[in-house]
Amino acid sequence: MAKNAPPRWDRKMQQRLSRGEAAALGEMYDRFAALVHSQANRMLDDEDAADLVTREVFGHVWENPDAYDPKQGSMRSWLAHLTLRASVRRLRDRGDPDDPDDPDELEERVRRATASARADYIVASMPAPLRAALELAYVQRRDYRQTATDLGVTEDEARRRLRLGLQLLSTAHTRPLEGAPPPGYGRAL
Repeated sequence: MAKNAPPRWDRKMQQRLSRGEAAALGEMYDRFAALVHSQANRMLDDEDAADLVTREVFGHVWENPDAYDPKQGSMRSWLAHLTLRASVRRLRDRGDPDDPDDPDELEERVRRATASARADYIVASMPAPLRAALELAYVQRRDYRQTATDLGVTEDEARRRLRLGLQLLSTAHTRPLEGAPPPGYGRAL
């Protein structure tokens, strides 16, 4: 299989959606709804708006299954991109009620929300050992020695996992998502 070829599941899912299989949409929703909703909620800081974005993204997928191009990346990346675009549009539409004429402030909020969404995506996509180390160290406030003990690995391995996880997260502010579709991909949403 070519290096950039999409996973088999992605190709089969697109084929099923193109045939109009409602069960395929349900399967896709079960697999990715939490990712879509959490990304939207992180960007919008509003549960109701995140629910709307989630419905909008999956509605778009149902109505436009051929908009997904497996050559551009994984279906997960495509959904994350659709969620980003829908959330950014909602942020821009909502604006700042206290200062609706300040486009610089709005762009800064969009930039911060985008970086947060990228960080969420990176954490959700990273290998489980790295994610577990980061969660122990930064959520449960364990040092690298305690993290090593909790994970049953050496202290050197715990430090390596933490360092690599942090290096991946540091790209959230500087780079687009790895494997994310190019700008404009999925623009119809």
